[in-house]
Amino acid sequence: MTTAQDGINGSLAVVGLGPGAVDLMAPRARAALETAEVVVGYRTYLDLVRDCLNPASVVLSSSMMQEIDRCRAALEMAGQGRRVALVCGGDPGIYAMAGLVFELARTTDAAVPIDVIPGIAALNSCAAVLGAPLMHDFAAISLSDLMTPWDLIERRLEAVAPVDFVVVIYNPKSKKRTDQIVRAREIMLAHRSPDTPVGIVSGATRAHETVRLTTLARMLDEDIGMQTTVIVGNSQTFVWRGKMVTPRGYDRKYGL
Repeated sequence: MTTAQDGINGSLAVVGLGPGAVDLMAPRARAALETAEVVVGYRTYLDLVRDCLNPASVVLSSSMMQEIDRCRAALEMAGQGRRVALVCGGDPGIYAMAGLVFELARTTDAAVPIDVIPGIAALNSCAAVLGAPLMHDFAAISLSDLMTPWDLIERRLEAVAPVDFVVVIYNPKSKKRTDQIVRAREIMLAHRSPDTPVGIVSGATRAHETVRLTTLARMLDEDIGMQTTVIVGNSQTFVWRGKMVTPRGYDRKYGL
């Protein structure tokens, strides 16, 4: 069991940084970073918020694929009586670290308070730069099969494609993992028009932001990588003046 030393109560804040632009970080998230004695995170995310950190803070950075080590270190430091901030990109509860922190805390019976501070998720920030593609029901699916078997991911795609959800695709492709996005498109095309609008966003709100509008038929012609989010529209989604919009149904209900 993890306990605080000398009766000092530590704490762990799991902080969502949002999409990367500092002015889109929640004030509570920024306050947690400014008051933390220890800040733990993936070095790329830490680089985004260096100016927000207390100069006296201890900063523990690591590379990708070390999520368990980061979460365990954050819990251990908090258990030693220190105020710890564990940073995550986007929102910590959406494909990020909050769940892992609670899993490890349960396993070790950690007694420290854990505060999850939300941030703007990739689907929010990407939708905003595209226009308004998530105005109706949508589903979010990650194509990463590192921890989820591909056959389960494929079944989920097959479940949402025919029922006209807008579909947000996380982790669509990597250097080694190139076939999944091809299969996802095949499943979508089996139920949707080739002209269905598709938005492809990388680095939303950052200096290297790229935004592309295309169709289901032509989406694979675009550059898609691990940092890309793909939003596939439903049967009502349209493009107007360079913006992707999914109607909520006001026109049908009230007339416009």
